[in-house]
Order: sequence, then C-alpha cells, then structure tokens
Amino acid sequence: MGLLHDLDIVSGSDNKASSVFESLEPDFRKVSYKKPNEYINYFWSKFQNIPDSNNNLNGKVFEYILSTLFIREKLLPFFIEAKVAFVPNVIYDMMFYTTERGPICISAKTSLRERYKQADLEAIALKYVHRKSLCYLITLNSIEADSVNEKIKKGDVIGLDKVILADSADFNMLIKDIRSYNLIDSPNIQVIQANHVITEEKINKV
Repeated sequence: MGLLHDLDIVSGSDNKASSVFESLEPDFRKVSYKKPNEYINYFWSKFQNIPDSNNNLNGKVFEYILSTLFIREKLLPFFIEAKVAFVPNVIYDMMFYTTERGPICISAKTSLRERYKQADLEAIALKYVHRKSLCYLITLNSIEADSVNEKIKKGDVIGLDKVILADSADFNMLIKDIRSYNLIDSPNIQVIQANHVITEEKINKV
C-alpha cells in the first residue's frame, strides 16, 4: 500500500494523495535538509509539477508533508484527524499533547480565503475546554497569512495564536517551540481520540 499506509499516516481509500506524495520521493526518511522549512520547500516545489492537482489534493499532500516532517523531527507522538473530549463536532487536522499546555493544535491550509474563520472557531472551542492550549494555522500563502495575523493583533481573530508560513523561518521556530514541550500520549480520560496515532514505536517497526 505504500510507506504512508505502513506508518498509519493514511488509511482507507485515500490512495491518490498518498500515491502522489510517494511519487515525489519514495522514502521521505532519506531526504536531506538542514531546516524544517527546507523540507517543506523541497516537497512542495516538486508537487507543483504534478498535473491535474485540485484543492483537495493540495490539502492532503500538504498534510502529508507536515506529518512526515514531524516524524523526521521526532515530534512524537502526534495525532491526525483528532477529536478532543468535550469539544463536540470538531476534527482537528493535527495535534500534539503536552504536559505543560495540554493540546497544541495544527491546522493545515495551503491557502486561507475565508477558511481561517473555521480554524479560529475550532481554536475557540478548544480553548474553552483547554485554556492553556495553543492553536496554529499553517499555510503557504504569505499575503493571506499577513492579513490574518493583523486580525489576530487587532483582536478580530481570538482563537488562533498565529498564522505561520510553512516555508518561513517562523515555521522553524514553531518546530523548535514544540520540541521544547514534553510531548505525551493523551491522558487516560481520552482527551484526544484520533483515527491515526503516530508513535516512535510505530515508526521504528517500519
């Protein structure tokens, strides 16, 4: 089925996006890079040469790039398509759980348009339950990122902590910040439920 299936990053019928990602580089673990944003740039630049892409394919491939980067950076465990206890009707793109702040939410959008509003509402819902949680929106559109960050500064967007460009130095700092926390599995009360849980043990088995 492919490396992404073996690592439980993807399962089921999502074969097109995973096949496209693996066509860019059969084994992401062998890609050389010095900084996280260079890894993002490497894959996204190669993906731009893929014909017949669409918004859904763009989004899924972007999520796979981020997920595989987290593995390369040993930011484990992390959760994909995550549901959080007491936060109904929300599925978060990706999430970490820390002893210091509880959940750290990562929303991945190649472009924002009005979709940042949904990410903000989801962040508000999370922070209503987990007051110390952090919520980041990762994108590839610099103009839209600057616009939403201005709204955050003005208080018009109150749930998101920051919009971060995946190909920027700010993204490298985000990875460094996440690494500074103690990443753990979700507590016994099942604060996080996810379709896929990527752990170091699972990675080492492949």
